[in-house]
Amino acid sequence: MSESRPFGHGEFARGESAEIDRLGAEVRHLRARLRAHPLISEAQGILRERYALPDSESAFSLLQRASQHSNVKLRTLAGAVTLTPRPDPGAPLWFPRQARSSEPRLTFDREGRARSGDRGAVLGAVLSRTLVVVDADMGNVQTADRAEGGLRIEKHTGLSAEFVDFFGHVGIEGTSCARAAREVTQVTVRDVATDPVFSEPARRVILREGSLACHSAPLTSASGRCVGMVSAHLDRTIDGLTPAQVAALDLIGGEAGAWLDWYGRTVVVSALEHLHALGRRHRGRRGSRS
Repeated sequence: MSESRPFGHGEFARGESAEIDRLGAEVRHLRARLRAHPLISEAQGILRERYALPDSESAFSLLQRASQHSNVKLRTLAGAVTLTPRPDPGAPLWFPRQARSSEPRLTFDREGRARSGDRGAVLGAVLSRTLVVVDADMGNVQTADRAEGGLRIEKHTGLSAEFVDFFGHVGIEGTSCARAAREVTQVTVRDVATDPVFSEPARRVILREGSLACHSAPLTSASGRCVGMVSAHLDRTIDGLTPAQVAALDLIGGEAGAWLDWYGRTVVVSALEHLHALGRRHRGRRGSRS
């Protein structure tokens, strides 16, 4: 009969570490929900008033259904509801003259990662190609937050939970990506430890990540508006990027920016139109999933 092995210190430490990781992930998830809550609540209030819905739960149900139907993030759709002029009262269509333009081509996506109409896949392709160009293993993609201003992280790789939590939403000061967005130009930080672009809290988090240099490149619409940002973090200081690297990132930024602009004008608008149809159908009734 074999003897049972006592639960050793190593197993206890590993179990404790796993529990800490689980709790940390839960806290970050709750923080993300809290950040999105005011915007979604505002959208729920607008929908309740617009379609005479009996409660916030009914409004949330319609938002969720339209989000899933169109594969548009709930937060993105809620933001569009709050920012888009309301439809004419009683109008069967929110956008009666909507014309869906063709999806822009992404020539930089050599690996074919970006699937048609898939925003997440496109942002993933932007990040993947940028890291190849810059020769880095860490990076993130942000999109312009139309509702709150600033930039919000959408995709990342090689970065810790602490980093993603700290930089989940950044304003107009204190980071290289904020400066790149404000000036709509590429920004190279050759040495994170000494560059004045960072606030001290931001610098400490970046250095703890092992990032000694970084480069931020804006994603721009055809009109020159910054609609997003891609940043690469390097584990070494650098003298700068080559003209060929800068040109490659300009191409990525222009094509990805045009795609995001198209997505907002077509896919998100179609999601709003579907939401309007749902709202008219359920006017004055408690929301359902039918």
